[in-house]
Amino acid sequence: MRRLLLASLLIFVFWPLVHAAPPAKPPVIEVPNADNSAEQLAKHYVVLVSIDGFRYDYAKLYGASHLDAMAKDGASAPGGMLPAFPSVTFPNHYTLVTGLYPAHHGIVAMSFYDPARKERYAFNDAKTVADGSWYRGVPLWSLAEKQGMRAACFFWPGSEAEIAGKRPSYYLKYDDTVPDDDRVDQVVEWLKLPAEKRPHFITLYFGEVDHAGHEYGPDAAETRAAVRHVDGEIGTLRSKLRKLHLPIDLVVVSDHGMAKEQGDWMDLDQYADFSGMQTAGALMYPDSEEAAAKLYAKLRIANGKFTVYRQNRMPAELNYTGEPRIGDPVVVATGPYSIRVHGPDDPTKSHAPNKGVHGYDPSVVPEMRAIFYAEGPDIRKGEVLKPFENVGVYPFLAEILGLDAPATDGNASVLEPALIAAH
Repeated sequence: MRRLLLASLLIFVFWPLVHAAPPAKPPVIEVPNADNSAEQLAKHYVVLVSIDGFRYDYAKLYGASHLDAMAKDGASAPGGMLPAFPSVTFPNHYTLVTGLYPAHHGIVAMSFYDPARKERYAFNDAKTVADGSWYRGVPLWSLAEKQGMRAACFFWPGSEAEIAGKRPSYYLKYDDTVPDDDRVDQVVEWLKLPAEKRPHFITLYFGEVDHAGHEYGPDAAETRAAVRHVDGEIGTLRSKLRKLHLPIDLVVVSDHGMAKEQGDWMDLDQYADFSGMQTAGALMYPDSEEAAAKLYAKLRIANGKFTVYRQNRMPAELNYTGEPRIGDPVVVATGPYSIRVHGPDDPTKSHAPNKGVHGYDPSVVPEMRAIFYAEGPDIRKGEVLKPFENVGVYPFLAEILGLDAPATDGNASVLEPALIAAH
């Protein structure tokens, strides 16, 4: 009897854990924007999907059959799409939707210091992420809303902020625990709304491939599994979009690739004194020209695993100059090395670098190259594109949507071969 009672108590204690409900999806926030204007109602639709950290060759390496099918049915860049420098998540996602290099749109790193504001921006700080004053340019969702076309974002850096006077009609606060199936289903639900409420531009974000690449490395079985999983979600999305019988162009991109990390942390404070100086990761903000010159002199002869530049003498092809948020001098790794000014003040909080890393110049570390696939009524079938800079995506999408786009760093002609005709 006692054993039976004990067993019953154990079942009572552990049942809530075993049968715990899945985490609730964050609510969709609806902004009272105007309905689609009469002019915009007839326009085509674009679903822009980002698979964070999906390297340009993963589809071939790991058998991403649905992305391969997209390449056959539409356009692709098998040699990769070139991310902006630095090839990290927030700067490149925001470049994709503004057509501006990080030095021009202001999100120059995942975390940085603004000497003029005397404040820090950080990707994991909900307050700064949702503060539109940090962001420049006109993201596609704001461009659409300003021109009477509804937009929606299921996650995208910048989408939680009011930028250029607008927010998307529908968006969610970022929550990495939301199942990928739910993300796909929400996109489809948006496209089932009445025509006047239905968003014509939608973003969708998947993070699992990036997580696996960081934790296990780009060559790991876990990364292969993540690629296969997200490719399956793309297959589900393609199938559900076809059943809607709407003129939808599906565009799948990534923000950057992934490389195998080489070596331990490289701490810059072993070469120079950063006492009393603002720093963020490998960015440094001396408070005088004299201090900047002294740092440069110390670091330029320090180590062959990085090159140091004064900001006004950065290589032109990096397009990473003219913005105080970048700091000065600027350290650029010469390979997949993990560099920081200094480690945590508490040594117990230090950890080894991730097994997979990114952030490097794609011309030096080709594993940084991202993906580009597109299919739909406006896309040429079987079009193979040469590698191109991701600033070209913005004018391409604006053309499909029939929006009047501002001048950007992107060249509209780069992706013209992928379009059936001027829309």
